[in-house]
Amino acid sequence: MGRRDARHGSRLAFWLPVVLVLALLAGAGTTYWLDRDQPDPDTDPEQVAPPAGLELPPLTAPAPVAAAAAGTADPVKVRRALAPLLADPDLGPHVLAAVAGLDGTPVFTRGGGEVVPASTLKLLTSTAALETMGPDHTFATTVVTTGPRRIVLVGGGDPLLSATRPARDAYPRPADVVTLARATATELLAGGTSRVRLGYDATLFTGPDVSPHWPESYIPDAVVAPIQSLWVDEGRPVDGDRDERVADPALAAANAFADALTRAGVRVVGAPTPRPADPAATEVARVTSPPLSQLVEHTLLVSDNEAAEVLARQVAVTTGVPATFAGGAGAVLKVVTGLGVPTSGATTYDGSGLSRDNRLDPTLLTALLHVVGSEEHPDLRPVLTGLPVAGFNGSLSERFTETVDRAGRGSVRAKTGTLTGVSGLAGTVTDRTGTPMVFAVMADHIALADTLDARAALDAVASALAACRCAA
Repeated sequence: MGRRDARHGSRLAFWLPVVLVLALLAGAGTTYWLDRDQPDPDTDPEQVAPPAGLELPPLTAPAPVAAAAAGTADPVKVRRALAPLLADPDLGPHVLAAVAGLDGTPVFTRGGGEVVPASTLKLLTSTAALETMGPDHTFATTVVTTGPRRIVLVGGGDPLLSATRPARDAYPRPADVVTLARATATELLAGGTSRVRLGYDATLFTGPDVSPHWPESYIPDAVVAPIQSLWVDEGRPVDGDRDERVADPALAAANAFADALTRAGVRVVGAPTPRPADPAATEVARVTSPPLSQLVEHTLLVSDNEAAEVLARQVAVTTGVPATFAGGAGAVLKVVTGLGVPTSGATTYDGSGLSRDNRLDPTLLTALLHVVGSEEHPDLRPVLTGLPVAGFNGSLSERFTETVDRAGRGSVRAKTGTLTGVSGLAGTVTDRTGTPMVFAVMADHIALADTLDARAALDAVASALAACRCAA
């Protein structure tokens, strides 16, 4: 090949890919022009016609592949399955149990009177929150102006407000003060303000921050944070041991916001100070929590004490009573009673179940589970979807591990209740025949040495219901 031919071949090799790309782009443009009046398969896939010559069968309602058994369980069969297990000495001398059909029909009871519910009380708190506020309700944290170069951070009782931006896959995805600070800085800088004094308002909740019905050791031992309407990370230190709690969660939240605001370009002069905001003050920025349905699911799944206490206070706010421990506990019980749940004899002092002074009958919990699962109350369904799955997630992820628990793993969904000397389970189960049931099993005189064995004994009880062929 001559030098001229070589140069020609080189130029052809260079331009050929370019020509091909241009041809492809032109073809795509022609296709787009020809199809510009056709449905977009990305946004309207159901409107796209099938290829020519392809005939699709008409859509029909699919036949069910499985269905829960009709009716309810046989009381004799349930008693036969449970009675020996409930006599396990590891459970102690005071064991109460109740089983009912998903339709609310009582099937089995053991013992009478009330028992310490521990965290099963969160079922009441979550139900009352959903009933009063609805599953789509959110809680806002806002910033308002109170004068020239003065702003106030106002806590709206968001239980999961974060000090940092959440991970992309976080669920629920919490609101955070970094995003709030950036939005605030954008507004302030646009108005020519680059320096402010910061106040913070945590007056939505009233009364003591610590329940008088909690042991005095709870706060110094970091069992729970002081309950306030403004905090970040549920009162945990922003920088430090995440198992600890801060003494003043609202101040810690204000400091975290001030740091974020400074990084966003607005300097905070002096230290944040408590300052009630005028309800008529001009709002600068806000962030909102995940919907209440997700907050409830989170609270029940991991048995979040702080979140439950905030939700109880929010029930009080919504129903117009003082947002105190007593106000929240009373409001929750009143709302649950209004749903037709028998609460006679129940005594509650908080929303989390941390108080050892709380008392209720297990039949209250089975009646409650019937209500939240009924077709008449679809807004309460997150109470069921938030229940941990035995051996899989949440507070049941490391339970139901014994051979006798095989039937319970994946079949039992239940809220745990645990304090020293107290253990309980309350939830739903489907037996071998497909018969759905609700149950509550609770013991509150467990010897300290038997703590883990008692927990395993309750797992065995729930698993026995799952293994039972109890259809009537």
